[in-house]
Amino acid sequence: MRPPDFWMTGGFPAGLLAPAGAITGRLTARRVARAGWRAPVPVLCAGNPTVGGSGKTPLTLDWAARLSARGINVHILTRGHGGATHRPTRVDPNRHTAADVGDEALLLADAAPTWVGANRAATARAAVQSGAAALLMDDGLQNPTLQKDFSALVIDGGVGFSNNRLLPAGPLREPVAAAAARCQVAVMVGADHTDAASLLPPGLPVMQARLAPEPDMLALAGQRVVAFAGIGRPGKFFLSLQEAGIIPAETTAFADHHVYHPHEITSLRERAAALGMPLVTTWKDFVRLPRAERGGIQPLGAAIAWAREHAIEAMLRAVVP
Repeated sequence: MRPPDFWMTGGFPAGLLAPAGAITGRLTARRVARAGWRAPVPVLCAGNPTVGGSGKTPLTLDWAARLSARGINVHILTRGHGGATHRPTRVDPNRHTAADVGDEALLLADAAPTWVGANRAATARAAVQSGAAALLMDDGLQNPTLQKDFSALVIDGGVGFSNNRLLPAGPLREPVAAAAARCQVAVMVGADHTDAASLLPPGLPVMQARLAPEPDMLALAGQRVVAFAGIGRPGKFFLSLQEAGIIPAETTAFADHHVYHPHEITSLRERAAALGMPLVTTWKDFVRLPRAERGGIQPLGAAIAWAREHAIEAMLRAVVP
């Protein structure tokens, strides 16, 4: 689904739905109060209080790369949104598709052993039994089944907490203060255009980061492209192209986790060919495409870049010595 406009602007619809939002808040508070399983290895969670993308997956990939570089056998846990697999399952990119395990899981599995499953505790047990020395949760801040040793509140600086209302009046799964109280740090991805940091507890450290283009994106600098994306904020991808010096001559936005039909891809490919331009998309969209439909489409990516590199290294070493 695409988020309704009033999630950003507020107004009458948001006010009308506010009582339902209060119910959401109570239900979430009741759920997160439950005691979860304590894993015998460190558990780190990249979470947020809102639905939709904020940078959790890039942050998880960054943590995985840093811990793996130190020789730590890190495993990643994710819900597998959009996939049909619910029992604890280790992701095999050669066998599983996005329809099986979700698109994020396929991206994460390229970085470290990745597990999907509805019950995080059961999935964590399976990962530990397979030798995991540390567990990274991509999302799951509101999931109480597994205790966390360290949680980061990930914030998209471009939209912040939108209208700061609870579902369905806004995008929040719980009040910002409640989510932040269970976190040890906030990670602001991009400039804080909405002053979201002012809603955080005064004592919560805020680490500044941004999504920096990877070499495959920089190689297209100066070129005109046809771009499409079906992520939480497609405009964020199109803006990242511009920031990398790429000119998105035509753009097409789809809903988050959109399941592409062959005729849609054919239409996009034919349009790019008619204009004589490369057809580009995100890696998250690319892995969601049927393998037979990936020809002629170039996936482009961005990675987390930190304002203070030493700070994130020190934080990780404190949690995972």
